[in-house]
Amino acid sequence: MSEVTKKWYVVRTAGGKEKKAKEYIEKEIEIRGCQNLISQVLIPTEKYFQIKNGKRVSVEIIILPGYILVEATMTGEIEHMIKNITYVAGFLSESTNGKGGEKKPVPIRDSELNRILGRLDELADQDEETITPYVIGEAVKVTDGPFNGFDGTIEEIMDDKRKLGVIVKIFGRKTIVELNFSQVTKE
Repeated sequence: MSEVTKKWYVVRTAGGKEKKAKEYIEKEIEIRGCQNLISQVLIPTEKYFQIKNGKRVSVEIIILPGYILVEATMTGEIEHMIKNITYVAGFLSESTNGKGGEKKPVPIRDSELNRILGRLDELADQDEETITPYVIGEAVKVTDGPFNGFDGTIEEIMDDKRKLGVIVKIFGRKTIVELNFSQVTKE
């Protein structure tokens, strides 16, 4: 028997329910024992770090809200199984007769898949990248250290050190102090 190649298909889901739909699909694959026909279920997400309330927080956002990717050998049984899972709205598909009749799931092009997966790999490599939540000239309040309670203005941003140069008034004179991102909050 010849080996049928698996292709990637886009599955539409209810908005905000991508994780639940993925969980249900994986559970159904396990129950029916069709791991040989469906190899991967993927929610394209990107992960970045930001500073919230003085703490470094990892944030994950979905790149394609309302969609998940499934790598499968598409048979009528697999198509039917996935379409009937809770929170799944169907596949990205096209009409087989051109008149809006029966619709057939269409695999995504390799170039599109590589663009999505390449972006995910690129983001995984930049795991430690932080999106700087501050801009020069922004008013901040010092929340930690010897200048706790002082108000200041950002004069310089040192992303590589994760520090800010902040101008604060000490004894009536403007002085620049070097503070960590975690030592200030936006006003």
